[in-house]
Amino acid sequence: MRILVQKFGGTSLAAPEAREHVISHIKRELADGFRLVVVVSAMGRKGDPYATDTLLDLAAANGDALPSRERDLLMCCGEMISAAVLCSLLEARSISSVVLTGAQAGFKTDEHYGSARILDVVPDRIFKEFESKQVVIVTGFQGASPNGDFTTLGRGGSDTSATALGAALHAEIVDIYTDVNGILTADPRVVEDAKPLAYVSYAEICNMAHQGAKVIHPRAVEIAMQAGIPVRVRSTFSESKGTLVANPEGFKDVQAGIVDRFVTGIAYVGNVTQIVVESGEGSHRLQLQVFKAMAENDISVDFINVTPGGVVYTVFDYEADRAVEKLKELHLQPRILSGCAKVSVIGGGINGVPGIMAKIVEALAEQDIQILQSADSNTTIWVLVHKEDMVQALRALHKKFELHV
Repeated sequence: MRILVQKFGGTSLAAPEAREHVISHIKRELADGFRLVVVVSAMGRKGDPYATDTLLDLAAANGDALPSRERDLLMCCGEMISAAVLCSLLEARSISSVVLTGAQAGFKTDEHYGSARILDVVPDRIFKEFESKQVVIVTGFQGASPNGDFTTLGRGGSDTSATALGAALHAEIVDIYTDVNGILTADPRVVEDAKPLAYVSYAEICNMAHQGAKVIHPRAVEIAMQAGIPVRVRSTFSESKGTLVANPEGFKDVQAGIVDRFVTGIAYVGNVTQIVVESGEGSHRLQLQVFKAMAENDISVDFINVTPGGVVYTVFDYEADRAVEKLKELHLQPRILSGCAKVSVIGGGINGVPGIMAKIVEALAEQDIQILQSADSNTTIWVLVHKEDMVQALRALHKKFELHV
């Protein structure tokens, strides 16, 4: 049995004309001989009748005291509506289909309501339904706790549902349909000459997602990478094959010389604050104090540099005041610089290649952009800049690495 998993996001299901595109993609893959698992999100976005945020606003307007268990129960409703509507459309076209909740599809999770972790996926019911159905529609973003309560998987949960099912079913591929035509070299709202990518590696897309690209959730990519399941990021409104995400050896029918592509894309995270805490004697104790204080107060830290002279890191702007308050309670005197942005240069070919950092510095120096901090990994080099320099920095780096060509 050839199995393909398709995931359709909220914008793909929000309007009748969009849903016709969804039907077209389903019919094409059925004609190619696949049995399909179609994972759906809630229809539309905040303000639309059945969107998850709209349902939450309804609860907020009626006491705003919903416990986390019942909140998850409410949040599961949007996907159920999407699934039922799609099932009706398919049946009207004589395409046999069935709807399964996340629990019925085999998702077993812990009890961390709102951000549950998948413990196992047992898709026996899906295989059984394939005996008589062409399409199994699964409500994304949800599972069941050990005692059978509805749980939700948190942000990017439908993407995670899709790749987890792809792994459990040993699917040939997972198609993630969105409102953009694949993955681009940069955010097209900021870099006008951003180009679509035919392929990226798992590591590259994970870093792009972590650094601000919102096309696919990094947790979903991690699952696909562990299982070796290729993923395509495609547009609902186009027949284009979009971007293939796989191990480099899995790329087919793409341009020659892929090992020579050092830089794949540029990403960014805005609205961050840099915090500097300097130490005199006992730097080890200071480092422990700082990061323990952040952890105990659920303050996420990023862009961390630890030296004998102290620590430098960033937090989101909205958490900066609280972070500084906690540090001062420890009798520390942090220096802060708000209104920063982290710009990332990402590429699987960066590691061990001389001159990449020199190019980054050159590109920014040519635009008189100050680098406030830097760090690197095997696939990414990060620089911190003033937020007002972010757009210019992105465009300069995109041009310097010839990603527009």
